[in-house]
Amino acid sequence: MEFSIATLLANFTDDKLVAPKVLEKKLGCNDKADLNKLQIVLDALEKVGILVKDRGRYRRTLEEELVEAKLRCSSKGFCFAIQDAEGSEDIYVRECHLSTAWNGDRVLVRVTKEGSRRRSPEGEVKLILERANPSVLARVRRDGDEYRAQPLDDRLLFELNLAANGIDLSNSIDHLVHVEIVRYPLGNAPPRGRVARILGSDAEAAADIDIVCCKHDLPRTFPEAVTSALKGLPKQVRKTDLKNRVDLRKLQTVAISGDSEEAAEHECWETALTVESVDGNLWRLGVHTTDVARYVVQDSVLDRVARKRSTALYLHDQILPLLPEALAVQRCSLMPEQERLAISTFLTIDETGQVVEFELQPSVVQVDARFSYLQAQAILERDAETKTTDEAFQQAVQQHAPYFEIIDRLLTLSQALRQQREKRGGFALNLPEAKFNFSDEGSSDCLVTSAISPAQGIILEVALVVNQAISMHLQALGVPGIYRVQPTPELDDVQETIKLAANLEMEIALEEPETVLPKDYQQFTQQFSESSVEKVLTYLLQATLKPAAYSSTPGPHFSLALEGGYTQAIAPARRYADLLIQRVLHAVFEQGRDRRSSRAKDSVNLRHSSCHGQINWNVLPPEIQHELEASFASAIFSLNDREKLAQDAEADLDGLKKAELMKKRTGNIFQGLITGVQSYGFFVEIEELLVEGLVHVSSLKDDWYEYRSRQQTLVGRKNRKQYRLGDSVEVQVKSVDYYRQQIDLVTVGGGSEAPDSDEDTDTDSNDTRGSEEE
Repeated sequence: MEFSIATLLANFTDDKLVAPKVLEKKLGCNDKADLNKLQIVLDALEKVGILVKDRGRYRRTLEEELVEAKLRCSSKGFCFAIQDAEGSEDIYVRECHLSTAWNGDRVLVRVTKEGSRRRSPEGEVKLILERANPSVLARVRRDGDEYRAQPLDDRLLFELNLAANGIDLSNSIDHLVHVEIVRYPLGNAPPRGRVARILGSDAEAAADIDIVCCKHDLPRTFPEAVTSALKGLPKQVRKTDLKNRVDLRKLQTVAISGDSEEAAEHECWETALTVESVDGNLWRLGVHTTDVARYVVQDSVLDRVARKRSTALYLHDQILPLLPEALAVQRCSLMPEQERLAISTFLTIDETGQVVEFELQPSVVQVDARFSYLQAQAILERDAETKTTDEAFQQAVQQHAPYFEIIDRLLTLSQALRQQREKRGGFALNLPEAKFNFSDEGSSDCLVTSAISPAQGIILEVALVVNQAISMHLQALGVPGIYRVQPTPELDDVQETIKLAANLEMEIALEEPETVLPKDYQQFTQQFSESSVEKVLTYLLQATLKPAAYSSTPGPHFSLALEGGYTQAIAPARRYADLLIQRVLHAVFEQGRDRRSSRAKDSVNLRHSSCHGQINWNVLPPEIQHELEASFASAIFSLNDREKLAQDAEADLDGLKKAELMKKRTGNIFQGLITGVQSYGFFVEIEELLVEGLVHVSSLKDDWYEYRSRQQTLVGRKNRKQYRLGDSVEVQVKSVDYYRQQIDLVTVGGGSEAPDSDEDTDTDSNDTRGSEEE
């Protein structure tokens, strides 16, 4: 089993000694070759002082001047080590101190020179923890009798010698290829690679999905070991599986998910719902999540593969799943008339949307019916005057008449939950191209309102309240958890946005001048909806939000207006973090201690919210508590890295699709909106296509243009013409760089006239001019 030094070192926590046998199990070292490799790595880490050996076991030594970071390099060779901790300084690493590390690698850096007010600290790479580029996209050239590959990523400043591997390399000269790294640089020896696949004569000739998967090294199949592991898993729920589980098979249960029934056949439906009326004005909402942890055992082959992938990727019509279909769909998906193991959360909710109490139970469920979002929306609109006139569709809707009541109840309940969320300050942004891949806030930094139907809103609001309840429960029990944390935006960034909004004739203000609150953003979005430049204002506001990330300690989530912590727990077949949450819940169900000692008479119900505030002992046995804490802490960096990679890959594919679209429209003229202004030009969003391009200042031939940063404006010195944030312009597509996804535009009309008064001419030190001399 392949492993990185980062994965190995993640098993060393709290200065504890770890036996090689434990590492062998954790890393999946089963054959002689794997065991030899592990021993070589341990010996090397001991020699460089990272590990210390004591009576056959190892512990990690921690040096204050050594920091773990990720390298970020430029095409000019400048490299910085970016630390994970928020607010930590970036460390400048000279090219001679990289120790063969490449852009994106996770490294241990020794700080050699402290930083000053104007200079970053400097350092040198002591150890490469994890390589970020096991393969690269490259172009092949011939050098005498040898073939070399030049990476397309200009931040990778090297060439690879190509080894023969059965492919006629003469056919790959000047072609785009996918190169697997055979050997990284070693001393003065250059890296070596082998051509895995010839993609095309250039980037445009290659399939966009191939480019993205090769560029980000995304696996599109599962290893044979996974297929073998699946054979040992039960295909049906067995009688022994029902032991100690609540039987919910007789409850009317529905599932709502997916854009269409056809697409759903190959996706795992992870969540099903029940709802009952209790005590007149209370609802008992049941949220049943498929029990993936029952099948994916810690440190198994399935677990190691899922941990490495961390998240499912949605690349337009292709899904790169977290788990193979034979497990996620055939064994875990909540399909009609199929018994499934689940973890159920029951919430008692009053008519205002307040959660009165809740409980969690391992269960067995059976879904009666499942609906795509379109089907559920049609049911909700069955009596509307605007309903579709398609008779076949209407007949299909009427076939689901037994489920009208439960769908209606869920809508009413979700609307009450939404009101509670908005009451505490939670907000959403009205953004174009809203994606709804996950049935909660997903990996985005904020909820979005556009393109979310009331049917989708049901799942969204239910997911948010369940995730919040599970977070509260983990903290009340004092057990480990994985949390989603989103810090408060910087006050300076928000104040700058307020000034830019004023330039766009939108007066907004913070409720408390020195404090940024979620309710401020809620108010801003409401005011923006009344503006003709709502889209630009929303983009500005979005830019001030800090990214949400995983953490092993609870913290605030700004856009959800939650201070006490928030977790994600309803997508265990698509997010590894959710699977980890299921593991800790199982530990509580099976080994949690409901009283201080075995002699104590008073006990609490560890599965019910009534135990909150009643526990003053360790719920889990110490060894299990420590093992989960170590597992969760070591998973955080990987979870965040893989989530960022998934976002980059999805954005890359979007960019390639848009570049291909605009390549065909070179020379065409479009109406656009200025969404950003810099000293080198301004960005224009072509509104009918939702594609953004750059008008470079060098294309503005009619005058010298001054950049005014406070107003986000380029102003002509003589003609007083200005290109201002939010202005409408007419642009022509000049050229498109497909691989870099760069769309160059030129203006053919639009802009506005600068005011005569120049009271605030905060210009950059270097003006720009579009002229023949440029």
